[in-house]
Formats: sequence, C-alpha cells, structure tokens
Amino acid sequence: MNVNYIHTLETPPNSVDKGNLQVNVISKTTNEPIKDAVVTISYTGDPNGVIEKLISDSQGQTEIIVLPAPPLEYSMAPGNNQPYSEYNITVNAPGFEPCTVSGSNLLPTETSLQDVNLVPLAPVASPVAIVIPAHTLYGYYPPKIAESEIKPVGQPGEIVLSRVVIPEFVVVHDGVPTDSTAENHYVRYRDYIKNVASSEIYSTWPESTLRANILAIMSFTLNRVYTEWYRNSGYNFTITSSTAFDHKWMNGRNIFQNISIAVDEIFASYLSRPNVKQPILTQYCDGKRVSCPNWLSQWGSKYLGDQNYKPIEIIHYYYGDTMYINTAEEIAGVPSSWPGANLDIGTSGPKVQQMQEQLNRISQNYNAIPLLSADGKFGEKTAEAVKAFQKIFKLPETGVVDYPTWYKISDMFVKLSRIAELE
Repeated sequence: MNVNYIHTLETPPNSVDKGNLQVNVISKTTNEPIKDAVVTISYTGDPNGVIEKLISDSQGQTEIIVLPAPPLEYSMAPGNNQPYSEYNITVNAPGFEPCTVSGSNLLPTETSLQDVNLVPLAPVASPVAIVIPAHTLYGYYPPKIAESEIKPVGQPGEIVLSRVVIPEFVVVHDGVPTDSTAENHYVRYRDYIKNVASSEIYSTWPESTLRANILAIMSFTLNRVYTEWYRNSGYNFTITSSTAFDHKWMNGRNIFQNISIAVDEIFASYLSRPNVKQPILTQYCDGKRVSCPNWLSQWGSKYLGDQNYKPIEIIHYYYGDTMYINTAEEIAGVPSSWPGANLDIGTSGPKVQQMQEQLNRISQNYNAIPLLSADGKFGEKTAEAVKAFQKIFKLPETGVVDYPTWYKISDMFVKLSRIAELE
C-alpha cells in the first residue's frame, strides 16, 4: 500500500498518550470495500492542517495508525477535561462523493474503527459531511424520562410478539419522537448497539463494566422491539436517538474495537426477570450529573469493574438479584443458526459447507480471503480463510469459527448478497 505521511507540530492540548485509528471505506449502496480511496486526517481544531494521508487497500481499509490522545486517567473518573481527542477524516475516491467525518473520537490505549460510507457521484456534486457530537459522558444531554421497566398489556406498548427475536435492523429516529423533521435511519442491530455503547461509555473501562452496560443497552432496545413501543403509538420507527427517551445513537460515529468484540460475543443476550416474557427496560444514567436510584449508574459500574465485579454482579448490584441473562430464541436475517459448537480443523458436515460457501461469496469483495473448495470438510485451508476473515473484521485470529465469527460471516454474507435492498 502506498502511504504518504504528513506530520505537523500541532497537537491537541494534553495529548500525552496514544490511541489507534483505522478507517474502513465502504460503498453505502453495495456494502463493498473501496480500494485506493485517499484518506486525509487532521485535528478537528485545525481541519486544514493535514497530519496523515493514507490510501485504502483492497479490503477498503487503511493501516492502523497511532495518534495523540489525552491522558488515560481523564476517562477513569468524572472531570472537566475532555478524555478523548477529535479528528477530522476526509475521504475521496473516484466515482464517489467526497465525505468528511468531523469529530471522530480517539481514546488512549484503544483502537478506534471509523467506517466511512461513500455514495456514488450525483449529477450535481453533493459532498457528504458528518459531525459527531460530544460523548454523552462529556457533553450535556437531557436525562432519561423514567418509565416502568415492564410494559403492561393493554396500554400503549402492548406486547404483540410471541417470542423475543433479535432483529436484523432497527429503525432509528434521529431526534425526539414528536420531531417529524428528524430523519429515520435503517441500522443493523449489532451496529446500532456498538454505536450506542461507544457513545455512552468509555472503552477504556474494565471489560466487565463494558459488558454490563452493553447488556443494559441491548435489553432496553429489545424491549422497544418486543413491545413495538413506538409503532403502537403511531410512529414508523423502532427507537429514537434522544437520551430523554432512549439511547444516544450518533450517525456516522466511530466505534471501539473492544466494544465491537464484546457486542459480537453477547449480542443475542438480554436481561430478564422470572415469569416476565419481555426483555426488561433497563434504564441507566451517568451517576454523576444525574442520580438514578434502582437504575444502573455508568460511573458507578466503572468503579465496580475496578473492584473485579463480574458483569452479572454489576447487574445485580443495580437491578436486584432476580435479574438474569437470557438468550433470544431467534436471530432474524441469518441464513442458518449457530451450529451449537465451534467449527475447527477436523469437523465436517453441512454447517461447514455453508460457512465455506459464505466465505467464498465474501471473498469476491474481500480478496485477502482465499477461495475454498466448499466440500464440508474443515481443513488447514479453511482455517487460513477463517483467519483472514477474522483479521479483516477485527475478531481474534484463531482460525476457529466460534459464535461471534459464525454470526459475523453470516452478517457479511447477507450484506454483500443484498445489494442496496434498503436504498
């Protein structure tokens, strides 16, 4: 890959630590990677001072680069210092409209993944500009309006589904429910959860804290899905981006690799109480600016993680001992369900063959994945292809098709097989 480095002497104040950034350039209409896109990076405070210029490879990815970030301790306790640095990312590629993402967050010690979705050139040029607002723990957002954690039957929000299903998409209304001018976005469920978690908590926090918060975010979201809360009130969306009503989702924002991995491992989970079919509407607050008894405190959960509390112990601390982790009965948009055990060298059968066929379809667009003979036998070549897939999509490179790898392969197969279905 041809790379041209440009460095300036200007750095954000107090940027004494380092974080990692990788940019993924993708076609918005086909979900295909875009090769040879020119990616220019600058500080948000100095958008004209280019500090890096990169070229995307055949997988649509830049190399991972190291950039300045504030001290790690800024994200470890509430304070007035911004704990992340902000970068502008401008992408140009032949045949596509230029796109600029302003305010992409970088936390120290963590890897930030910034997807940039390019749209084809229009007859009249229309560059795309995305502005990422402040993180919810640093900026000021309306506090959550309290609701019952279990929705009563016969009221708006009446239960209409017979079982809990992980949706393929959620429709996010980018504003308060009554704002008819706000745009609706079709977002894949896992991408939505990763976005919200990256917007609501700091990826520098303990792993158990991240997972406890992700479980709360997922359970809340699935309650909205299961009860069809907004559709029962006459709206045509699943959830909003307003912190007063739901979670903060930020259009076009970066996600953090460790949050992405955690979501991929537990995305079919939600929180339940005995004898209650619906996922629990698990509300939370920051625990610093806003106090919320009987809800999860984000900062409080961080301190419990520091004390080596497990995710379920953090959940019990805030929501009580009757709360438990449940698993959805169905995952929508998946060609075939999880085989129930890891696929590894020596395994064989129709699940292996299906996985091989899906990897072959994905390799048409991601050529670092070698083409396989779809014979249903898991050998060394299949393991190499799985490792190549895991490397591209930021999963642990084991060569074993575990739960998160199986569903990521399925997800990418569906994305690349359905060209512009929602456009």
